[in-house]
Amino acid sequence: MSASRWKGFVVPGALLIAAEIGMRTRESDSLSLAAPSDIAAALVRILVDGSLLAATRDTLVTAGVGLFLGGVIGLILGMLFGLVETVDRLMEVTVEAVRPIPSVAVLPIAMLLLGFGYRMEIAIVAFSCLWPIMILTRSAMGGIEPRLMEVARALRLSTWSQLRKIVLPAALPRIMVAFRLAAAIALVVSVTVEIAVNPIGLGYGILIAQQALQPAIMLAYLVWIGIVGWGLNGLLSLVQNKFFGRIGRVETIT
Repeated sequence: MSASRWKGFVVPGALLIAAEIGMRTRESDSLSLAAPSDIAAALVRILVDGSLLAATRDTLVTAGVGLFLGGVIGLILGMLFGLVETVDRLMEVTVEAVRPIPSVAVLPIAMLLLGFGYRMEIAIVAFSCLWPIMILTRSAMGGIEPRLMEVARALRLSTWSQLRKIVLPAALPRIMVAFRLAAAIALVVSVTVEIAVNPIGLGYGILIAQQALQPAIMLAYLVWIGIVGWGLNGLLSLVQNKFFGRIGRVETIT
């Protein structure tokens, strides 16, 4: 690792040292905070006993399935709205009216229809992931070079052939960016739903630790969620750079 990259760890390292010293010099134990060393020890402990891994599995399953369902629906709608101007205009008001609704606001409806458990959480995650994927896919459709479509029509390609050979390859870099954005949303929404109403996963682990007045374990869950989110983003970024290279990086910036 280069010296310039090491510089990025100076501030976090200093903050951790300051937090450790500050917690160790307190006269009484805190019920809401813990020293970094205690958090690290708690993280190792819940990793070893398997509770953290089980909670991670539950959260990633719901986030992953919700992302997949919301992604598929958003991709189809985005392509439809982006390629068929009449449909886009007819649905514009409806989409703009429903899109701003917070995902947490539909929790009561989802609970009435689906109850507690995986199905309810997956539905909420899918609802949250649908919109960024749909909007960015629609934008990607509008950014396709018109001459490519003219060539497709000149070659008399079928609609399916146009989608497979021209539309999707041209739009994939932006669609990949949409999925990276939606993946982060999926994790956040899953944890939020678990804290609010669903007794499974990492969010529920945070809630239980907070109610049991175990700040080290509660903060260990938070640290682990950050690690999981960082890992997911790194994995998706690696896939994006592998398949799209410099084009994918440019699309991310724009």
